[in-house]
Amino acid sequence: MSSDNFGIRWTVGDVSDFGFEALRLSIWGAAKAFGPDAALAVVVNSVPVEEACRRTGPVPDRVRWLAAGGTPDFLNSHLDHGMAEGVAWKLAPLRVFPDRFEIALDNDCILWDIPPTVDVWRWEEPPRCLIAADVKNAFGAFTDLTRPEPRNTGIRGFPPGYDPGAALQTVLRDHSLPLRSELDEQGLQALAMDRGRPAHIVPTEEVTICSPFWPQQPYLGRAGAHFVGLNARHLPWSYYDRPASDCVAENWLKHRAEIQRRIGLEELQAT
Repeated sequence: MSSDNFGIRWTVGDVSDFGFEALRLSIWGAAKAFGPDAALAVVVNSVPVEEACRRTGPVPDRVRWLAAGGTPDFLNSHLDHGMAEGVAWKLAPLRVFPDRFEIALDNDCILWDIPPTVDVWRWEEPPRCLIAADVKNAFGAFTDLTRPEPRNTGIRGFPPGYDPGAALQTVLRDHSLPLRSELDEQGLQALAMDRGRPAHIVPTEEVTICSPFWPQQPYLGRAGAHFVGLNARHLPWSYYDRPASDCVAENWLKHRAEIQRRIGLEELQAT
């Protein structure tokens, strides 16, 4: 598949050291999977761009580093103080590559191949949005308004010219709900991306929800893995009498070398 019309973006804030390590591998993985013509950008919030660059480590020279700025004005009146600093960071900005097939990845979502679903999605007519599958519903206040298939915004895809702002505004006009948590934000986005035509879903067989906590999946997918929970410096609960943070770290360390192998990181950095 030609990658000359793809743009891959990430959003990262003041996450854990493992979160920045995952971002570095995610950038290298996408650079390999989508090829040299794909545009790459990291949008930084909560910390200076220079600090994010330093904490991430070496990445391809073509990566653009951008400061997030603010969220769209239409969204601000719906944001509750329960949100992280009152900001829905994944929506700042709404798009980075509006003229390309734009794929937004969470910093802890790592691809080493293009998921087959993305290949299908790119050629669909008429075009529609793309979103990742999940293993359980997490739509917050929008749970009863959206279709029941579990989805998450660790992977979002927009075709060229698509305006996510217009879809979000329509949903908020029809359902004027406050956004009190990240789950509310995720539910809002899932509902908005289904407008017109339901978004294409990347199944968990292709990109796993990789975590040691059931019903999540403690293994790698065919094309990638989303290491949910890795960004937190501390998880204030236990799992089978073990600190949850220790379980997450153990899961990451167990898979890290294999991810580097699948990416071919040493070979990529040498080129």
